[in-house]
Amino acid sequence: MTVRGTGEGSAGDAGGVFEVATGDGPPLPPADAEQRSREVRRALDGLLQIRRLTRSRSGDPEGAPADWELRRPVRAVALALEAGGITPSSVDGAGERRSTGYRVRAGERPGTAVVEWLGPPGAGAAREEPEALGACVPVLARLGWDALLYKGPRGRRFLEVEPGEA
Repeated sequence: MTVRGTGEGSAGDAGGVFEVATGDGPPLPPADAEQRSREVRRALDGLLQIRRLTRSRSGDPEGAPADWELRRPVRAVALALEAGGITPSSVDGAGERRSTGYRVRAGERPGTAVVEWLGPPGAGAAREEPEALGACVPVLARLGWDALLYKGPRGRRFLEVEPGEA
């Protein structure tokens, strides 16, 4: 399985590479939603298979991130969120935010990621933050990630995500 996370959020390319939707890519055309859903499911199944094959101790493959994920937390967290039914944000070609949803970026510490809830100016993303980010926490926890809610500059909330204790 090849999973690449450039943030482009596309459903894939001619080479069959799945692009993880980090929230910094273009919106997915509505006609591609079913295809995207299948690709996300395949990518998550592949990720769980990696966990099964690489775990040194027995247990639930959903219980803790694999080494692959720890080296690529932005990609792994974004995949977990999208597979959990959380909608990614998107931007246009000029980098302007076009839709409201999650955005995953690298955390300050290695192996961590930050999840923000962003949208176009005036779309009300800041008002949605507490509930929307709160909905992300159990989705991430099911796949072995711990997410802590923080309040940052200008009062905007975000989740700091790190691997859970297995």
